[in-house]
Amino acid sequence: MFKLLRFLKGHRIEAFLAPLFKLLEAIFELLVPLFVASLIDRGIQNGDMHHILMMVLYMILMGFGGLAVATIAQWFSSKVASSFAHNMKSELFSHINTLSLDEREKIGSSTLITRLTSDSNQVQNAVNMFLRLFLRSPFIVLGALFMSFMVDRRLSLIFLSVIPILSLIVYLIMRKTVPMFKRVQERLDRVVLRTRENLAGVRVLRAYSKEESEMREFSEELENMKALQTSSGHFGALLNPLTMVIVNLGVVLIIFFGNRLYSLNLIEIGSVVALVNYMNQILTELVKFANLIITLSRGVASGNRIEEVFEIESSIKSGDEKGEKESKYIVEFENVGLSYGGGKPAIKDIDLRFRPGEKIGIIGGTGSGK
Repeated sequence: MFKLLRFLKGHRIEAFLAPLFKLLEAIFELLVPLFVASLIDRGIQNGDMHHILMMVLYMILMGFGGLAVATIAQWFSSKVASSFAHNMKSELFSHINTLSLDEREKIGSSTLITRLTSDSNQVQNAVNMFLRLFLRSPFIVLGALFMSFMVDRRLSLIFLSVIPILSLIVYLIMRKTVPMFKRVQERLDRVVLRTRENLAGVRVLRAYSKEESEMREFSEELENMKALQTSSGHFGALLNPLTMVIVNLGVVLIIFFGNRLYSLNLIEIGSVVALVNYMNQILTELVKFANLIITLSRGVASGNRIEEVFEIESSIKSGDEKGEKESKYIVEFENVGLSYGGGKPAIKDIDLRFRPGEKIGIIGGTGSGK
């Protein structure tokens, strides 16, 4: 998979700028709860309208700033991913055309089609999501944990207990679902193969009245693929409810202990609100990060399948290669011609030379005397 990174050539600056702007967006997002806490503690409780307006203005500026850098990051990541896919597909198609018929049949035409289409799209999505979220999500989680310590060290201990539990849930679900993605792509290969066979042999199928049996076998392949996708979807669907339960329990604990600390004048209401916001940010980013891991897992599996095609060395050598120049002809004709029954020559003054391992095909209409 890492060998495919060579297709990023020419867009390395954009590939660096995309996550950088995403980090700027994350910084803006982490600062907003602090402004909310200050608005509540110093503005609303003290009735300071000037402070309230200033905090609102700052949050509006943060919002527009985050929108601007997020738009730039999205543009960079989309540009890099689309260019990456374009270069990869072009070289993959060219490489497939250099393979011999036996080499193409050995790997299978159906799987080559899948790797040019579905697998390539999976890799493109993985590159796009990687540039957008791989640095942003961990930065938000760790940043929210750090900011919670700045707000209140006592209640931040709840974050230290919630984050490992959430990470464990994400790991267990990913460990179960990731191996299924490769099997889904293999099932897709079989569906494409069955489709190509039916389309190529439709006349034979009709001649032998095999339409119903082929339709039944095709439906079985689809059902097998559907069952595998459904199973992976069921496990993946557990992610949101489990993480929501854990985070909501964390929010309940923050409010419960925050109320006690507030009654003892050890914390302000705005600080409690800020901690709740940070907990929700952690939830959102962990869910995004889990979806990112799923996308990356699919991309890595598809990328490995594409790399397998690139690793196949073609047995057909170009005529301008040194080894081909030095090879001797095993059959050679000079100034030959052909006529039928002593009539006018059909061809004349033809030179033909064949090297070891070369193949020749003679084409022509029926009755042309091939």
